[in-house]
Amino acid sequence: MILSVSNIHKAFHEVPVLQNVSFHIEDYDKAAVVGINGAGKTTLLRIIMGELAADEGIVTISKDKTVGYLSQHEAVSGENTIYEELLSVKQDILDMEQKMHTVELQMKTATGEHLEQLMNTYASLTHAYESANGYAYKSELTGVLKGLGFLETEFNKSVSTLSGGQKTRVALGKLLLLKPNLIILDEPTNHLDLSSITWLETYLLNYKGAVIIVSHDRYFLDRIANKVIEIDNTKATVFHGNYTDYAAGKEMLRTAAYHAYMKQQQEIKHQEAVIKKLKSFNREKSIKRAESREKMLNKIEVLEKPVEVRSDMHLKLEPKFPSGNDVLQVEALSKSFGALTLFTDLSFEIKKGEHVAIIGDNGTGKTTILKMINELLPPDHGSIRLGTNVQIGYYDQEHHVLHPDKTLFDEISDDYPTLTNTEIRNTLAAFLFTGEDVFKTVKTLSGGERGRISLAKLMLSEANFLILDEPTNHLDIMSKEILEDALNAYTGTVLYVSHDRYFINRTASRILDLNKNVLTNYLGNYDYYLEKKEEQLARIAAENSAQNIGGNKNIMGHPTVRPTGDDGFVNGISDTKQSWKAQKELSAAKRKRENDLRKCEERIETLETRNEEIDQLMCEPDVCTNVSKLQELTKEKSENEGELEVLYVKWEELAVET
Repeated sequence: MILSVSNIHKAFHEVPVLQNVSFHIEDYDKAAVVGINGAGKTTLLRIIMGELAADEGIVTISKDKTVGYLSQHEAVSGENTIYEELLSVKQDILDMEQKMHTVELQMKTATGEHLEQLMNTYASLTHAYESANGYAYKSELTGVLKGLGFLETEFNKSVSTLSGGQKTRVALGKLLLLKPNLIILDEPTNHLDLSSITWLETYLLNYKGAVIIVSHDRYFLDRIANKVIEIDNTKATVFHGNYTDYAAGKEMLRTAAYHAYMKQQQEIKHQEAVIKKLKSFNREKSIKRAESREKMLNKIEVLEKPVEVRSDMHLKLEPKFPSGNDVLQVEALSKSFGALTLFTDLSFEIKKGEHVAIIGDNGTGKTTILKMINELLPPDHGSIRLGTNVQIGYYDQEHHVLHPDKTLFDEISDDYPTLTNTEIRNTLAAFLFTGEDVFKTVKTLSGGERGRISLAKLMLSEANFLILDEPTNHLDIMSKEILEDALNAYTGTVLYVSHDRYFINRTASRILDLNKNVLTNYLGNYDYYLEKKEEQLARIAAENSAQNIGGNKNIMGHPTVRPTGDDGFVNGISDTKQSWKAQKELSAAKRKRENDLRKCEERIETLETRNEEIDQLMCEPDVCTNVSKLQELTKEKSENEGELEVLYVKWEELAVET
């Protein structure tokens, strides 16, 4: 066991947040902490880290175990470059390198017993350096930076010039490189795109330590967690398994609790009826029996009624009138900002009733597309046409549709003047704004609260075409599920940008993947997208080769849209129809990969064999007393180890592709 949390109590201004919270974390656990916004998840993490004192209870961390913590808004600062900031984590290795260099210089002039001492010191340093992964720390550092979405061209950027999200990613990279026995992460995926989230999942799954994660990313938790700690109504309940297992277990417990409550209520009503009947007899014996039953009834510990699932927020989306069948047509769309070209010649269309998700890495232009459809940005080239009777409802991730200085009441009443005061209050109450809350100004709201008021306005719009930019940002899991259910019941058309894979999985009927200026179309949800992506990419490569012959045009005449059929393959392109030239190029590429793989394996074997020979040579009496030879062999092994590290990565990439 690495961590024990026992009977933690915490209250703020006499309002309990955590009561009798207990759980433990084993050495290799991957534990998720879940709960609605405000449940006390971050408070719990701060108590574990000693940043906040508990009112009662004990947190115990095993001796000789290290803990690393990344808070939700943690960021780095200073004038270091991104690379230097992460390199600072490896200061112990840098110090060893310096000591080894110093000893090497001293050995050149030392003799006798002093030389022997220096050689022993050098041998110890070399062993420690190797144990600390000294020969591969640079490639490890580069791998973490690339995994978190930084390009090599950005490595020399000053930390002071980065955005808040980028600074948080640098802080996350430093924590991962420290490799503590227990990593504690508070919303680590907030500033990561899909590729980086997938990389982080794989990293944490293979991490040789324990992890505690607070996250609203259910897809992420499904892949990572083997234990879920739910904070609900100040209490903690531990579920074994991932998020899906937790959700099923939670529903079973809720159902059992509801049945127990209903059974007890029936028994109470029955006893009350019996007591009333006995008293009506107005006889001494009957009255005594009634009093006896009353005493027994008063001793019963009455169960609280379980809260209905997702009963606190009410979201119903329904168009005021239907649109035509053709909702949106985008042709040859291009957009640049100065020297930065986001995309050129993008084309796609959306039909009535479709739920379409646009996905892709940060900076590819997904939000820009939505803004151009909403006429918030002009396109450089191309056309955007809305169909007949299309009425747009827009949800902006930065909530620019809200007015900072307005109260919530005015935010609704000004946009919907026909609503009565009661109707406005009822709408706000449906999104958890009650009493004096309705007179708060928008600028005082949290991110989650702004999300809820934006959803309220979206519901009132009665639009038949919803355009949503990261609609699940700042929403807790329960609010996400409410939005998912509302969208699935919605009879209009939806186009949205999201990094929330669980949300995409539940709500998308089609996915547009924006990658390297190309929109690739997948007819299905996120799981379908993952299943088909690899084979789709191979067929796109074949299609591109064929199109180079035919003028780089697809069937529709738009080179940047890749429509897929029911099988997930590109329409009109089959194995039998691929050109002879394309087949030949694919075969040649495959042979080249196989040849590169063979050469890589041979080089790895050569270097590994040579390192074994060096180890044997360094143990021979005539070598271990020869300073010059010893330095020469050490340098050769160090160079070999560095080359091997690169070759191992290259071999893995080639082995996957071949």
